[in-house]
Amino acid sequence: MTATLPASVTTTHTIPATAPGVDSLDALIDQACRTLRLPTIGSRFEELAAAAMREQVSYKGFLLTLLDAECEHRDERRKTRLVREAHFPRAKRLDDFDFTANPNVVPEVIHTLTTPSWVTAGQPLCLIGQSGTGKSHLLIGIGTAIAEAGLKVRYTTTANLVNELVEAADERQLTRVLNRYSKVDLLCLDEFGYLDLDKAGAKLLFQVFTDREERSAIAVASNAPFSEWDQTFADKRLCSAIVDRLTFNGTIIETGTESFRLRATQQRLLG
Repeated sequence: MTATLPASVTTTHTIPATAPGVDSLDALIDQACRTLRLPTIGSRFEELAAAAMREQVSYKGFLLTLLDAECEHRDERRKTRLVREAHFPRAKRLDDFDFTANPNVVPEVIHTLTTPSWVTAGQPLCLIGQSGTGKSHLLIGIGTAIAEAGLKVRYTTTANLVNELVEAADERQLTRVLNRYSKVDLLCLDEFGYLDLDKAGAKLLFQVFTDREERSAIAVASNAPFSEWDQTFADKRLCSAIVDRLTFNGTIIETGTESFRLRATQQRLLG
């Protein structure tokens, strides 16, 4: 079954058989959108066409509306995919961070880190402070903003990264794992300083830092000040080299020593 098109409309497609009450042109548009992988235009063209008719939009204006809708939806899908691929353990956004609860954290400084310029420049970021001062929230929130800006981000804890590197070295897969991390624009490394590293683990971690130096950005969150990092790294010279790479041309944010998370819990218990 085929339908007759108006004289002003030509097509190289065979009009598919349609159920009673289904417009053949709509079926052709749907078919073309599937072929060209334009799902947003395919699902919204009727709505947008009706709006264009009401507003007497020109043909070019209507085409631009369709293309804008498709581009916007693709952009949103890409943002969602990049955030998902970052492997954040939970959703945290900077808009949800209570800056009034921690005056050590300056919102103007944090918001400068939501733009990708420091990441593309390969500059490091260090968040230093005690537990409960918002380091992980800031790390995930900044990482999310960078992912939504279109860059590749990867979140992991220091322990998980070192374990992955050690296992890869044992299985002769270290080069492959290092190459995978080298393709990430921003590496977010949480819980830095929570464990003691043996010399082998420390050297593997140092290799990641060296590979990214002034080329790809790295952000770490640590509960220990730099002066105590030698307790994490058995080799003091290696520790000094890592501190040097994380501070050169980098941003250091000290979130303080008072846990506002504990303070909030105490206030809630007091009623």
